[in-house]
Amino acid sequence: MGTRSLDLVFDALGDPGRRALVASVADRGTATATELAAELPVTRQAVAKQLGALADAGLLRATRVGRETRYAVTPQPLGDAAAWLVEMGGRWDERLAALGRSLAKARAAR
Repeated sequence: MGTRSLDLVFDALGDPGRRALVASVADRGTATATELAAELPVTRQAVAKQLGALADAGLLRATRVGRETRYAVTPQPLGDAAAWLVEMGGRWDERLAALGRSLAKARAAR
């Protein structure tokens, strides 16, 4: 996944409301803006706008079914974001381990 795509994913997931929508769609399998808005204190248009942002980031797939647009979670971008986090965590683990070794040597030299 490219840096720009990863930025879009993290930007989209940075909003708690959008994260909640991804979770709701994942729980349902698919959902429309109308179905999701029925359970929220916001308008269908507000939900549709957030769903559009999630689709633009690649986190949801939009499919027209008659007059409705159904959304489903697209797992690949979530997996790519998780892989990036694991990679960054590994790098920090290595740095922290090196710092720990350095501190242990400094203590032993006293």
